[in-house]
Amino acid sequence: MGKKQQASDDLYGQMAGAIGGLVVVFGILAAIKDRLGLSWPATVLVTAGTLIALGYLAWRIRTGVKRLWARDRQPAAVLQETPATALEVAHTDAQAVPHPELTAALATAGVIGRDQIIRADEAKITDVQTGALFDFLVPEGRTYEDVEKRLGNVAGVFGVTRLHLKMERSRDNERRVQLLKLHQPPFTRPFPAPTRQEIATFAGVPLGRDVTGELAGVATFDKASLLVAGMTQMGKTTLINGLITCLLIAYKEFDLYLLDGKFCGLTRFEKIATRYESSDEPAVFEDMVDELNQRSDNRYARIMESVRNRQPTPTFKPVFFIVDEAADFFAHDESKEGKEGARRIAEKTRSLVAKSLESGISTVLMTQRPAQTAIPVAVRDQFLYRMCLYVASSGTAKVALGDTYFETVAPINPALLDPEIKGQAVLFAGGRSTLIRGFNFSDEFIWGVVDEVYDRQQKAFAAAPVSPLKQAVDLMQGKHLDFMPTAELAPALGITETNPAARGKKLSQLLGVPAGKSSKGVRGYHLADLSAALMSGS
Repeated sequence: MGKKQQASDDLYGQMAGAIGGLVVVFGILAAIKDRLGLSWPATVLVTAGTLIALGYLAWRIRTGVKRLWARDRQPAAVLQETPATALEVAHTDAQAVPHPELTAALATAGVIGRDQIIRADEAKITDVQTGALFDFLVPEGRTYEDVEKRLGNVAGVFGVTRLHLKMERSRDNERRVQLLKLHQPPFTRPFPAPTRQEIATFAGVPLGRDVTGELAGVATFDKASLLVAGMTQMGKTTLINGLITCLLIAYKEFDLYLLDGKFCGLTRFEKIATRYESSDEPAVFEDMVDELNQRSDNRYARIMESVRNRQPTPTFKPVFFIVDEAADFFAHDESKEGKEGARRIAEKTRSLVAKSLESGISTVLMTQRPAQTAIPVAVRDQFLYRMCLYVASSGTAKVALGDTYFETVAPINPALLDPEIKGQAVLFAGGRSTLIRGFNFSDEFIWGVVDEVYDRQQKAFAAAPVSPLKQAVDLMQGKHLDFMPTAELAPALGITETNPAARGKKLSQLLGVPAGKSSKGVRGYHLADLSAALMSGS
């Protein structure tokens, strides 16, 4: 009871104090109003503003006093070091002299800010045989990527095209940039074909020379495939002939499957090919794709078996499937059967390009019709490497290089290439674009490489261990036969089955090669197929 009475008295006291305070404030405001002759609202505002200003002034005085007190307590060494360091930095900035040409160009191109400079003592311009080489450091906070992303803008400021610029990054400093500006359009002066030594010592597989004449290409074709596109008469076949020649020198041993849609574009390599076809028939293309898919499945089965048995993963001989005029094999006549056939071929090809890389089978497709429907998107999307020769528009370039190509770092538009200079191409590999010109080897050079490979193949063929497959090849070669019916070959290999179906099945299992048909429809085996199987080994 006493506590409640005390709380009530406290409340009455607080209310009385508050009323008294309001009376005092009102009295003060009334005095100010009479003194200044203001209205009531103006009096309230003037009084409130004066109180706020006085409060802010008191806070500033208090803060200043605390800073002075803290400064007085710092060691003398700290007091001396801070102003000296600040003066030193200011002195260094004042001494930095901007490089006039690079600073203006990169600022205009948006590479550096308007308040930033390229220091003259961190930049060097050297005249080289092909152009001017700019070697410089971008300001702190910037990297070579800022230059690379805006190479098109930089070219415009320099008064040249994107094709005139080649950029290299430093391996020891993210800020260092080496930028080459060509004096003339690229490949105005032809470069010689490389020697065997140059190809053999290149770190990978060369595909051509860049704008400076250096070899350019890809690090490897292991687990990678290549799509090549460009308008007709732009040098695709010559470029691919150069690629095959370089592969023969760089890889030495591999199986080559060639489908020559031009009928004579890849003929130089026929005698060393595991399988060579000269045709524009989709059925031939589908048959080769089926054979390679089966070969890939067999390799995967061996890989799975080695994993299950905790054995090392087997290594396979590389296989290259190269197709000229690939778009012809995906075309159809708009009929229901034609559309179904094209769909089936597209799915088989997609499967080959996508899954066969792990088993060592690489695909190279070429097309002179890089239209949206020429090669199905599902197939195009599987290619890790892309190459595009001259095309008429950026839209066509996207078909070859990818729909998002022009959103990548430092893209090169193939529509800007000079169509009079054959073999020029934009190589897009590893997320980087490189302008190259393919090799134009002489026939004598190519034939020399092919003959050398053929001699190696024949020696390996002669040294192959005795097997039913080798016996069949020796038998047909001894009789000078290109084709031998199953009914004749089976007894020669000790198969005595009288039932044709059982005999054919047993012979196919023994040879490990599916039977074919002669021009008259007789089932049997072609010497070329058996020889290819014997050379491939897997």
